[in-house]
Amino acid sequence: MYDFLVSFTKPQTLAAYLVAAAVFGTFMTIFLPYLQGNKLETRLKAVASQREKLRKQSRAALEKKGLRRKDDSVVGSISSKLNLAQALEDPNVVKLMNQAGLRGPGPISAFYFARMAMPFAGAGLMFFYIFFVNDHGLSQFMKYGSVIFGAAAGFYAPNLYISNLAQKRQKSLMRAFPDALDMLLICVEAGMSIEMGFNKVSQEIGSASPELAEEFGITVAELSYLPDRRLAYENLALRTGHEGVKAVCMALGQAERYGTPLGDALRMMAKENREMRMSEAEKKAASLPAKLTVPMILFFLPVLFLVVLGPAYIQYQAMQKENEVAPEIAQAERPADIG
Repeated sequence: MYDFLVSFTKPQTLAAYLVAAAVFGTFMTIFLPYLQGNKLETRLKAVASQREKLRKQSRAALEKKGLRRKDDSVVGSISSKLNLAQALEDPNVVKLMNQAGLRGPGPISAFYFARMAMPFAGAGLMFFYIFFVNDHGLSQFMKYGSVIFGAAAGFYAPNLYISNLAQKRQKSLMRAFPDALDMLLICVEAGMSIEMGFNKVSQEIGSASPELAEEFGITVAELSYLPDRRLAYENLALRTGHEGVKAVCMALGQAERYGTPLGDALRMMAKENREMRMSEAEKKAASLPAKLTVPMILFFLPVLFLVVLGPAYIQYQAMQKENEVAPEIAQAERPADIG
């Protein structure tokens, strides 16, 4: 053992070991990158495969929802035969129905069919009510005017229904949109692509807002197959029809075009949408006193007056009875006192 230590500590032996270590380090430095492979290429392949997987999932989901380009139902065949889309053409109907969540040719055919049938139904109902149920003492001119009013109300009823449906859906979207932006910001800053971020947020936000999850799912599909990715953001803004979503989509489009960081844009947009949601809540809270005035007058004040004045009225009635009975008692007791 002593001889081995002596030989190991010799300068020639130490120099040989150092030369061997240097040769091994040089070899590893030169050939190790070739052994590891190209990480960038592997990462790009993984992103491409994930994008293709998202594209297939999105297309399958869209096909499952039945977004056909042709309506084969009875209403669709009647609408196509009568050519109602051109006879009753409305340039804003597709945009409004997308905002209401009604997509595909089926709802459009049903809308035009309802727009054709509802005037006749409204006029018939008004005619039956005025001429056979109760005319309210109207003149003959007013009776026929009421029938015309029923036809006009039936013509515009589908538009009012779609508008109300779009407004309700927009409110549901905006209640969850700031939280969705926060989750999207977390996904982007964690290293996810924007498609994977939208897909992850659509899965997480589904329980709180199914409408917003559906919109994000459609955006993921459009990001996968549209030639220009900015069109997907513009379509999202058109489908929602809200200024906050439009601003976010514009920021995402600019980040896509100029290469600006997505995290900064999403953080700023999330803050603005939270402030917008808070201002809407404050506006509703400020309008409550005016809205509660009529219900308080009709329902609260009568009960309050009954509770406050009820005992006083009962005491007043008791005093009245005592005053009526007191003279009779005094008259009945007077002869006894004289005797």
